[in-house]
Amino acid sequence: MTTHPGARALRATPEGLLWEPSERWVRGRMRDITVVDSRRPVLVWEPGLPVPRYAFPREDVRTDLLRPAERPRTGLHTGSQEFYDLVAGGEVRPNAAWVFPAEDLAGHLAFEWFLRPHRGLDHWYEEDEEIFVHPRDPHSRVDALPSTRHVVVEIDGIVVADTHTPVLLFETSLPPRCYLPPQDVRLELFEPTGHSSRCPYKGIACYWSFRGEAEVPPNVLWSYPDPLPGVAVIKDHLAFYDEAVDLVVDGERLERPVTPFSASLERPGAPSGALPDR
Repeated sequence: MTTHPGARALRATPEGLLWEPSERWVRGRMRDITVVDSRRPVLVWEPGLPVPRYAFPREDVRTDLLRPAERPRTGLHTGSQEFYDLVAGGEVRPNAAWVFPAEDLAGHLAFEWFLRPHRGLDHWYEEDEEIFVHPRDPHSRVDALPSTRHVVVEIDGIVVADTHTPVLLFETSLPPRCYLPPQDVRLELFEPTGHSSRCPYKGIACYWSFRGEAEVPPNVLWSYPDPLPGVAVIKDHLAFYDEAVDLVVDGERLERPVTPFSASLERPGAPSGALPDR
């Protein structure tokens, strides 16, 4: 497969994969061992998955650390039959890498990353910034914009936040989120939970649960104390799952949105935020 600068169009394979070359420098590490170091990765979208994976030319991978999988997990990835165990530092990680069957991707290796910790590599970097959960989708945007809208948040009729200076975060395929200054949120009504989640666009979030008796899921409130540079404006601001609370914006009560998080929020005792990002 040949690529060149500016070759950005998505291409499709007969197996149902979508792919495109990336110009980012990507590295993957297992503990202190660099397993992948590539300046010509390929982004691959599998059918039914909304986020991409990376595949790398074999020559950019420490293939000496890979061996044919003892128990290949066929059927896990689109048409893939060729799997490898990663062996490094005295540890074996089964099925950490595989080959997509598409002719377009011949000579490339993909690695476990998304939602499968401890099976693939421990740390991934695009250029010199660590990336969590999954590669960033070049066809998605995340914009954090300061606003003067009047936002009121209620839980069972109790006003838990009221601000005229929110930051509105617009993220492709998700409803806007209102990030609120901490002084405008009644934090005495919430308690920190120790739960955390990671987002490739925003960073590492910490969470709070409502102290009251209302039927609201745990970890309904979150914040990014050290957000990634692209959304630095949301630092220390707080956001609610709009799927589980009531928002009044500029006097208009909004309908609760239905999102990929809705099902987990409705399950009793479900740990809100278990999905990779908001």
